[in-house]
Amino acid sequence: MFSTFSVFGYFAAIFIGLSLGIMGGGGSILTVPVLVYLMGVSPVLSTAYSLFVVGSTSVVGASGYFRKGLVSLRTAVVFLLPSLLAVFAVRKLLMPAIPHELFTVGSLVVTKDLLVLVAFAVLMVGAAASMIRVKQAEAVLDDELHHSHAFNYPLILGIGLVVGTLTGFVGAGGGFLIIPALVLGARLPMKLAVGTSLAIIALNSLIGFTGDLSAGTPIAWRFLLGFLAFALGGIVLGTYLARFIPGAKLKPAFGWFTLAMGAFILLRELVFTP
Repeated sequence: MFSTFSVFGYFAAIFIGLSLGIMGGGGSILTVPVLVYLMGVSPVLSTAYSLFVVGSTSVVGASGYFRKGLVSLRTAVVFLLPSLLAVFAVRKLLMPAIPHELFTVGSLVVTKDLLVLVAFAVLMVGAAASMIRVKQAEAVLDDELHHSHAFNYPLILGIGLVVGTLTGFVGAGGGFLIIPALVLGARLPMKLAVGTSLAIIALNSLIGFTGDLSAGTPIAWRFLLGFLAFALGGIVLGTYLARFIPGAKLKPAFGWFTLAMGAFILLRELVFTP
């Protein structure tokens, strides 16, 4: 039996795949809000499901770039060394250890679910800013690339650790952090950075999901695979449409939508929650 919200949720899954196929990223940041507010999944469990959906769709996206030679394996390995350790540790050790109720501020009880949603909303705002300013950001990255002369191992390793921690905690890929790090730290051209970022997100997310499996997180596989099927259908369609629709032109509009979603989550959870 499908509810109205769940029907919208499956349409949203198609939209997530579409945006990934057209823009090479971005849409995966909507996975947790869709699962929580449209599909009725708890916030913490949604982060686990998001890791599986984001990782699986990113595998499809990265495979296209890999066939075109647009994935830097050397850079991906350096980035993934700290990132995989962080994401697995967060999912297997940190998340199960966080108590359900953390503290109280006035009448507001800060729970584990609330902490995850607020952290995710803040991440959405950051991702939205990077998409809204996509032209300026890419111009800055290109300028920095021309003035950079060495592979910056500390930057790559440090951002890898940060991204792994964020991915593990909120279930998002973190592409808006990965791509600048790859351009500035590894001196990769933008297209190569996007392909390498998708490969990193795929491995990061799926390894993080194994942390949930090893921690005994209950997984509703029938629901999860059904949701993934809609997202994969979207990415196939989006990859086709990308031949006719310039993804860079869509990013600012998608950024404003993501910003509105982040603001909605913050207002709903912190202001309007009874």
